[in-house]
Order: sequence, then structure tokens, then C-alpha cells
Amino acid sequence: MKKRVASALLYAVLVLSLLPAARAAQAPTEAEAAQVLSALDIMTGNENGDLMLGRAVTRAEFTKLVVAASPLRENVGPETATDPYPDVPRTHWAAGYVAAAVSAGLVRGNLYGYFEPDRNITLAEGVTMVLRLLGYRDSDFTGAYPAGQMAKYRALGLDTGVPTTAFNGELTRRDALYLFYNLLTAKTADSSAYLLDVLKPGEHLVTPSGTINTVALVNAAMEGPVVASGGWQSKLPFDLSTAKVYRGGSASTLSAVAANDVVYYSKSMRTLWVYSNKVTGSIEAITPASSPTSVTVAGKSYSIETPAAAYDLSDLGPFRVGDSVTLLLGRDNQVAAVLDPVRTSSTVYGMVTAVETASYEDASGNPYTASTLTVQATDGNTYSYRWDQKNLKAGALVQVTTNGGSVQVTRLSGSGISGKVSTDGTRLGSYDLADDVEILDTYGDTQAVRVYPSRLKGVSLRESDVRFYQLDEHGAVRRLILNEVTGDMHRYGVLTHISETDMGMAVSGVYEYDIGGVQQAPITGATLYNVKTGPFQLKQDADGVKLANLNEVTLTSVDGKTAYAGSRTYPLSDTVAVYELRGNTYYYSSLSLVSGGDYTLTGYYDKPADQGGCIRVIVAR
Repeated sequence: MKKRVASALLYAVLVLSLLPAARAAQAPTEAEAAQVLSALDIMTGNENGDLMLGRAVTRAEFTKLVVAASPLRENVGPETATDPYPDVPRTHWAAGYVAAAVSAGLVRGNLYGYFEPDRNITLAEGVTMVLRLLGYRDSDFTGAYPAGQMAKYRALGLDTGVPTTAFNGELTRRDALYLFYNLLTAKTADSSAYLLDVLKPGEHLVTPSGTINTVALVNAAMEGPVVASGGWQSKLPFDLSTAKVYRGGSASTLSAVAANDVVYYSKSMRTLWVYSNKVTGSIEAITPASSPTSVTVAGKSYSIETPAAAYDLSDLGPFRVGDSVTLLLGRDNQVAAVLDPVRTSSTVYGMVTAVETASYEDASGNPYTASTLTVQATDGNTYSYRWDQKNLKAGALVQVTTNGGSVQVTRLSGSGISGKVSTDGTRLGSYDLADDVEILDTYGDTQAVRVYPSRLKGVSLRESDVRFYQLDEHGAVRRLILNEVTGDMHRYGVLTHISETDMGMAVSGVYEYDIGGVQQAPITGATLYNVKTGPFQLKQDADGVKLANLNEVTLTSVDGKTAYAGSRTYPLSDTVAVYELRGNTYYYSSLSLVSGGDYTLTGYYDKPADQGGCIRVIVAR
């Protein structure tokens, strides 16, 4: 007896010693898990997008979820030709799902021949069905049901984030949310990865570390594009009134979608992604002419995304080299549609970044040269225009209006606004910021970047920081052009080696540096920048480059987009660069790799946060 008890205790100790490893995975947030399951069309909300996570799940509902999370889903719908069970006739909404799941051995009825579709399912029942999805048979488990199944459930990490713990407790939709999310990265009975090898083989939806590649997953769920014109909403397969809308990378509304925007959508996610990028200019090249894959307009080449755009630019379509066109650009700046500028009119505001002579061909293939005006606009897009006048230089602020084939350029003036941007990013001093406010930050004559109100929270703007502002009809700020407030147009990394020579009349410097883990071509010349190795800022415009070291602060922790140094907080740049310093060598890394370890973290910032600065580089030692 003692020997048997000792063996049992040893077994318990071994099991407990394995539990931390099995539970090491961190549960995703509800929003993250919901995004993944809706992108895969496993769990979607009601007509309003509500997942109703607090509600219990019936056996019929869970069976449908199991089918949706299995390869069966490609060929199964609600209809069936027979009655799967007396209480699930062929007219039942779940009859097809129940019939398919029963046929595949994923679920069965009770001892009396009934399915009990409306009874709330228990955690143990749900776990058993998920284990069957993973290829486990009931005969793989010994002992009284469901002890073996629940042990395997925990060993596989299927319990991560699942609130309900009692095996006989009613399973809620929140439980199901996490259970199916965990299923996706769980190992099957033959050690395959479920999402990668069973549900979506060959689609690269899992990262090398075994986590779900959410970006790739959302990309795979995205359909389109559709151009917002002429009843475009009726072309989408769901009611848009409750859809989530993202425009230009930020949360928006359906009413903000403008004519000729490029729209992508996901029915399962009830989401629209909207892009407003446009380029107007003359066609310089179409490659290849018979079946175009790219078009060059105003000196830049763009890949063609849609068959409609490819046709319009082909030798069968209406456009030829030398024609003026407006390209509607979607994701990754690919061409979604081509318009004749004669039928469109638009007005953009921004900074001239180049005035240069470009080579063109007319419709007959004869070469000619013309002056081209390039404008970085407040809407974040770059526009190029044929412009034969000589009264503009790079750095000028302009309003450009196109109407038909004509282009009108007006210089902008209108500084004089100042104040602090509110902590919620909705006001500047005594002015409201319009919901669709466009903000451009500029440096020198050639560098400009669009920023959003959230980037300016708590920043104090002086009159000298504002080059131009415009109010809308309600008196809210509609457009702002800033003078190097954020520094987001600059580059940040580490100086790895410096060699300076100062011999009176002979001065030279060599500066080697790394940005984003890539060793760049060294900066050389007869300029000494008075910098040292380590994190730095690189400014560049038409006049050349400027180098400067960053300010440093020892960090106690990093949480999301905020770094802490004791009681003080510092915002992190969206593109913060992280390096490990070993000896005298910098190794490019990431926050996930250096957080929570034995590293000492040092943050490097360009200027105080209330002046628009943030931490640009973190070094782990």
C-alpha cells in the first residue's frame, strides 16, 4: 500500500511539475481572439457584431462551431436530406452541421437516440469534441470519463484563458472563444499543428515561434477591392450600417468614405478597410503593354492589383503612354482603378518636395521633357503634376486644384495658431480638431510625413511650430502643416564606429551606423558632427545630413506604448528600435525578446514628450 501511495505521489509531483510549461502561454485579449476567430469565420457575432460572450452555448450551436473550425466547413451547410435525429429534423437550422459532425465522429447523441440540440453543453462535452478534432479517439483515454480528456485538455494548453474550470459547468461563448483560439495552435494526436497543417495548410498563418500570424490571417480574410462609386455598397455581401470601418489606418465611420476611395472588406469580420491614396500624372510606361502588371506615372512605378485596372491600361483599354490619368491606389499602393482626370476634380494641400524635369512620351511614342511638381499632401499621399511654370521651389506650401485637365497651384499662408493638444487628441488650444483633420509634419525642403492627432496628445505647439492651418465650416481645425514637431520623418539607429580627422585645413569624418538591423553605407565628408557611438538621430534634406546623439534615461519597465523610469513616463515611438549591446557590438532585437529578462534597459529620446519627442531607441544590456 505504501509503495502504491508513493507511486501516486510521485506521479502527482511529476504532473504538477509539468503544469507551468503547459500553461506558459499567455492568453490573448478577447479582442485579439475574436479578431482571429472572425477572420477564420469560426465565431462571428450577431447582426450588430455582438459576440454575446456571456451567454451559454447549446449543443447545436457548439456543433456548428466545431464544424466551422474543421476541414468539413468547406462542404457543409445547414441543409441535409435526412433527419439526423428525431429532435433534429432536416428542417432544423443545425441539421446539416449535426449530420456532418456525427458522420465524422465528432459528436453523438444520448443513449436514448436523441441529440438534445437545445441543452446547454458542458465544458467536458465541448473539450471532448475539440479533442476529437485534434485526432484523439475516446479509446486513447483511460479511467472514468472525463478525467483523461480534461487532463489532455490542460496538457495541450487548451485551457489557456478559459474562465470555466468545472468539467460539468455550462460552457459559455467566452469559454468557446478561448477554447477554439487555443485549438488553432495546438498539436494534433500525430504532432501536427492544427491551423498550419489541418485547417489552413500551406497558408503561412503561423509564425516560426508557433503563434498565430494575425496580420496574415486578416489579409487572407480580406476581399476586394471595390471603388466607392455608383452604388458600391450594394456590391458588398453584408449590411454596412454596423460594420467597423478603418480609413487610412485609423478607426473611422461609413460616412467618412469618400467618392473614389478604394474599399476592402471581410464579411466574417464585418469590417471595411478604406484607402484614399491617389496619384495624378502622365503615363510614362506600361509594362508589358499586352497584359500590364505595372504602370509608371510621374516617375514612379506602381504594381497593378485588379483585372479592371490591367484591362484599362492594356492595348485593349482606353489609356496610352502620354495620357494624363488618376491612379486609385489600394493596399501597398497598388493600382485598383484608373480614371481620366477630365472626369475628376480634387484639391490637395501640402508641401512641394521636388520640382524637376522628367522625360515623357506622347501617344505616338515621341519623347519630350516637361517640368513635374511633386507634392506631399496633408492626406498622406504624394501627388505629381505637369507644371511648366518656374515660380515654385521645393519646400513651398501649396494648394493644388485639378479640374479636368487643368492644374491650378496657389501658395499657402496662414500661420498664427498655437496651444496645447488635449490629452485625448481632440483639441488644440481653444480650437476643436475636426474628426477628419489632416496633419503634415515637415522638415527642410524635402521631408514630410502625415501624423495623426493621437501622436500629438499633450504636445504644446508654438506659433513657430505651425506653418499653416485651415478651419472648416464649423470652426474646427481641418488641416495643419507643422514645422518639425514630431521628428517622425527622421531616422534613428546606432552609430557603430566613428573616425574623425582634424588637421586644421584638412577635416574629414567617417561615420558607420546601423538602422533597423542593417549596416548602412557610411557617411563620409569634410564635416565633423561632434557625436559619439551609440543611439543617434539622422536628419536628411536637400542641404545634406545632420547627426545628433539622443538623450538617455534608465528604464524600469516597458508596457505597451509607454516606458517607465521610476514615476516618470515616456511615450514609445511606433517604430522604436531595440538593440542588445554585448561588449561593444549592437545586435538588433525586439521588445518581446528583452522584456522581462535580466536586462537593464536604457531608453533614448530626441526631445521631451510635450515638445513632440518620444523614445526612439532602446538598448538592452
